[in-house]
Amino acid sequence: MGLVRRLRDTEPFKHLPDDTIAEVNQAAKVETYPAHTHIFNQSDAPSGYLYIVKSGLVEIVAMTPGGGEMIVAYRKEGSFFGGTPVFTSEGYTAGARTAQKTECYLIPADLLGRIAEKHPYITEFFNKALYSRVRTLYSEMVSDHSQKALTQMEAYPFQKRLSEIMSTPVETCGYNTPVRDVAKKMITKGISAIMVCGNRKEKCGIITERDMVSKVLAADDADCLKLTAKEIMSPDPYSMSPDTYMYEATTFMMGRKIKHMPIIDGNEVVGMVTLQDLMRFRSQKSMLLVGSVKDAQTIDDLVSARGEMVKVARALIGENRSAFETMEILSYIHHCLLRRCYEIILDEVKAEGLTPPDIRFCLMIMGSGGRKEMLLGPDQDNGFIFEDFPNSRKEEVDAFFVPFSEKLVLAFEKIGYPLCNGEVMVNNPKWRGRLKDWEERIAGWFSEPAPKSVMYSTIFLDFLPLVGDATLCTELRDSVHRELQNNPGFFYYLMENDLKHKPPVGILKKFILEKEKEHRGELSLKQSGSVFIVDCIRMFLLEKGGDAITTTERLDTLVKLEVFNQETAEHLKAALESFTFLRLRHEIGLIERGEEPSHYIDPYSLSKNEQDLLREAFRAAAKLQDSTRRHFGQGVL
Repeated sequence: MGLVRRLRDTEPFKHLPDDTIAEVNQAAKVETYPAHTHIFNQSDAPSGYLYIVKSGLVEIVAMTPGGGEMIVAYRKEGSFFGGTPVFTSEGYTAGARTAQKTECYLIPADLLGRIAEKHPYITEFFNKALYSRVRTLYSEMVSDHSQKALTQMEAYPFQKRLSEIMSTPVETCGYNTPVRDVAKKMITKGISAIMVCGNRKEKCGIITERDMVSKVLAADDADCLKLTAKEIMSPDPYSMSPDTYMYEATTFMMGRKIKHMPIIDGNEVVGMVTLQDLMRFRSQKSMLLVGSVKDAQTIDDLVSARGEMVKVARALIGENRSAFETMEILSYIHHCLLRRCYEIILDEVKAEGLTPPDIRFCLMIMGSGGRKEMLLGPDQDNGFIFEDFPNSRKEEVDAFFVPFSEKLVLAFEKIGYPLCNGEVMVNNPKWRGRLKDWEERIAGWFSEPAPKSVMYSTIFLDFLPLVGDATLCTELRDSVHRELQNNPGFFYYLMENDLKHKPPVGILKKFILEKEKEHRGELSLKQSGSVFIVDCIRMFLLEKGGDAITTTERLDTLVKLEVFNQETAEHLKAALESFTFLRLRHEIGLIERGEEPSHYIDPYSLSKNEQDLLREAFRAAAKLQDSTRRHFGQGVL
């Protein structure tokens, strides 16, 4: 795609007149950068250009207090970077490094300055995109924590992405390449695997050393002179994207006994990671927490592993990770803990003589767990969904799942997940049922919404399969969308439930604090802040029939659907990230002092900048509430 067409498809340039875009195209130049090369460092003087990725992948890297670099974002084809010094008086806020061979368009800053004088929305767009209050907050946090030890758990294995460790370029061969030539190439290049591709460099198959041994050397009828790559390759191998975390790849490959993982960007093979690579980059001082969870043999083992999570969280924020990345990692570990606990309890009840019925079923996780937005103190929100077995089998199914559910809930509690106050747990018959039972349940909630059913819905609607047959959840989600289409007035009740409370900032910008004894002088970062954003965004997404999981993914989807513009979405993300970071830091401090995690905080214990940021985040939540009220307020008319 040429630069003119690229600008025509990109905010804010697409609004420029044709002659101006032609002028930009004339002045721009193209530069090619090898893989793993710094285009500029964070400390460099501005280059005088805005960069747009023509092809390849760029890592945006920020300096850590210890002098290292960490990846904070990626720029793919069509994305721009390096705009801060072009449109503000600031220098670079991060560096830019290629993850693979990359071509960029370079647009002169002085030309953009002249264009922005005639078209002020250009500067406004970049100033809003570069809005950096959250970044300031993180800088203060890093300064505060960087001198402290990261305890005994390293953050490194959890932060590294595959783009940073993959081998590139990838060696390839064609379908009809003779096996002998493939073997010679592998020996010459010193590699243990080679990709088999067609005319384009797309993933088609892989040949590993094991394939060579089992399908050629050890095969009685193999003719080394006639065999081709296509005949011995393993077709359609597993693959991952460059921005996959190392911990995800490690657990995935170990669980499936995979030694080679192609890295795919779009449809193109851009790298290769081996299990040996992952082990080499793995922490040398301590085992990955995820690994210890998967190796756990008893509930007590899981109790110990659960206790290590605060160390991971401390390490992650100490390394200046975004709150969203940290939530993703913590949720992944929580899910691993819950799955392993499930497996241990399942083995126990089988040993006691209980036999699971021969039906399809799935353990669902809901609430923050279903959104992959868990922090350090989540309670239980779970349920069972079964296939539509006949009524005659109900006694058989209950004979297993009633005692199993009781033991499971207690085990979850023991390893650190408190019982749900609303009893949204599998030991409650209301949260177990066949697919058709769930369909009848939600039809009742949506068609005749009572306060309790509306409250249940706000938890249930974020359900996600945790263990078992995920297709049951897919079918249930289809039913949810169908029932919401049939009952659009239900959105009004969701809105009404969410708008019963207001963000706690008064007219004079003073925080409105709790007066009840337990939390007197405090406010809730969750119930008075983040929950408003989470709930309102969920409403808009469900109205459009969307299935995105995390709140940030939902916002991105709503931008694509033109429900929100990019500026509004970024402002809401900044607000949600502020709530999340402040809450996580507070929870870490409480746990390290031997107290229970809590989302209640004294806002006046924060620094002035943090208080300002918190007020700003509350205002963003309040504006979203107003938009939600205007949009859904006529739902029952």
